[in-house]
Amino acid sequence: VDVQHDFCEGGSMAVEGGIDVASRISDYVVANAYSYTAIAATADWHIDPGAHWSSEPDFADSWPVHCEVGTLGSEFRPELDPALAHVAAVFRKGEHVAAYSGFEGSVELVGEVVQLAAWLRDQDVDEVDVVGIATDHCVRATALDAAVEGFTTRVLLDLTVGVSAQTTELAIQRMQDEGVLIESSTGSPAS
Repeated sequence: VDVQHDFCEGGSMAVEGGIDVASRISDYVVANAYSYTAIAATADWHIDPGAHWSSEPDFADSWPVHCEVGTLGSEFRPELDPALAHVAAVFRKGEHVAAYSGFEGSVELVGEVVQLAAWLRDQDVDEVDVVGIATDHCVRATALDAAVEGFTTRVLLDLTVGVSAQTTELAIQRMQDEGVLIESSTGSPAS
């Protein structure tokens, strides 16, 4: 989920530890790619998301300009490059609206626009692991939507990074309340 320049150190909405988590995700994907049926990535992909961008953001509903199409900020971090070789589809979200969940994203495949839930079902996927940035925003939204869509959903907590400890803890509790499993990439419960 959204391992992009703008969400890592040096980006317009940098999350401390973003570059490190990009490297850890890449290492995990390379080592474990063949144990997955399919691997997808999501990306914020904003053209004009309206009030989602603000020169005076409240950091709840409005944010600084980020992940603008055609800018470095919208591109994946280079640390993710080895993992991207295993990604079958990239679901871009939020061209003209705020979009937090990867399930709001789409990709064009063979001339047809496909959303994430349908693509996963077409791949015969019924379990989803979620990793990325930020635990307390887009990772949370993606995991919750995966559960709502009927997928057994697991967040690999050590392969995510949150904006703050307080909002991350609230996000973890909300995900657990909705049946999302919170584990580490080794399969043990996350502490």
